[in-house]
Amino acid sequence: MRDIPETGSLDVELDNGWLNVWFNQPEIRNPLTNERVHDLFAVCKSIRDRRDIRGVTFRGRGGIFCAGGDLKSFKTAFQGGGSHDDVVKLSLGAAALFDEINTLPQVTVMAVEGAAMAGGFGLTCVGDVVIADAHARFSLTETMIGLTPAQISPFVLKRLGERQGRRLMLLASSLQGDDAVNVGLVDICVSGASAIDAQIATIQKQVRRCAPGAVAETKKLILSIPELNREEQARMAAESFAERMLSDEGREGIASFFEKRKPHWAED
Repeated sequence: MRDIPETGSLDVELDNGWLNVWFNQPEIRNPLTNERVHDLFAVCKSIRDRRDIRGVTFRGRGGIFCAGGDLKSFKTAFQGGGSHDDVVKLSLGAAALFDEINTLPQVTVMAVEGAAMAGGFGLTCVGDVVIADAHARFSLTETMIGLTPAQISPFVLKRLGERQGRRLMLLASSLQGDDAVNVGLVDICVSGASAIDAQIATIQKQVRRCAPGAVAETKKLILSIPELNREEQARMAAESFAERMLSDEGREGIASFFEKRKPHWAED
């Protein structure tokens, strides 16, 4: 696949402009090992400027999404003599990964089966759309083992709000099915892998109706607008609108409307 790095900890498939990223160690519950964090960051970095890739699905092999941090390596590397600075460096690497996925210009789908625990829960929170099997379990388990949900906490709070985020992070409570939908973590809850596949196909069809540059710019607005004051919001929105209005996509989209045809990006 052009310019997408080969990885050992991920199965990466490009299908008709859609990238499927599979965590491929279900025998150990697909944890965020150092290798997987590195590979995920590299894959996301490689597609950031590619508008021919319309979206990305993140999913786990073997019916398990992600068990979070690699506790075995934590114990070996850090509690066996690692320094404070070593732990900080590892944590900042995780922060860079979550930021990279959160700000991808493409539409991102988290397809959760089995369990999304700790850092896996955090990955769920940085997706644009979250689809989950009704039996999938979500939990922020860090406090149960004496740790904190450190780098994922901003994303948990942003997705769920402070009230729900406090409860789940402090109590290490578990969520499933409708409860995960009701708190705002999961967008679509279905039963079985085939139903997840069908929902992903529906999302892909919807995404392909939309101009890839406009999607990228809209994601930029979504992430930036809440951090600005009202005057800055208005200015950023105006600049964004002007840029898109005068872009090739904007011209093509408006022309296709009056000519009663599909724009070129939707003709596949």
